[in-house]
Amino acid sequence: MAWLYLVLAATCETAWTFCLKFMNLNDLKTISFVNFYKWPGGLPFLLPLIGYILFGIANIYLFSTAIKSIPTATAFAVWTASTLIFIKVAELIFFQQRISWAEVFFMLLIMIGIMGLKIYAVQAK
Repeated sequence: MAWLYLVLAATCETAWTFCLKFMNLNDLKTISFVNFYKWPGGLPFLLPLIGYILFGIANIYLFSTAIKSIPTATAFAVWTASTLIFIKVAELIFFQQRISWAEVFFMLLIMIGIMGLKIYAVQAK
C-alpha cells in the first residue's frame, strides 16, 4: 500500500508542478470581488492557485504516509524519478512536445532504477 501512496504522491507532485506553471501572479492585480468567480476575471488565476494548494497538501500527506513503510532515501528517489517521468509524459500528451531517443533511453534507465529500488529495497520495521 505504501508504494501506491508513493505513486499517488508523485502524481500530485506532477499536478502541483503544472499548477505552478500556469499560475501568473500578475493576474492577482486584476481580481476583484465582482469578477473573482468569472472565467475572464479571476478563475484563470484562482484555479491554478487552488490546485497548487490542494495538490501540495495531498502530496505531503501521501509522501509522509509512504515513508512510514519505505526507507526514506528509497522513497525519495522513487518519488523524484516517478515525478520526472510523469511530467515528461504529460508534456508529450498535453503539450505535444517532442522527445528524442536519448530522452527515451534515459527515462528507461530511470524506470529500471525505480524497479530495482522497489524490488531490492529493505522494508522498514
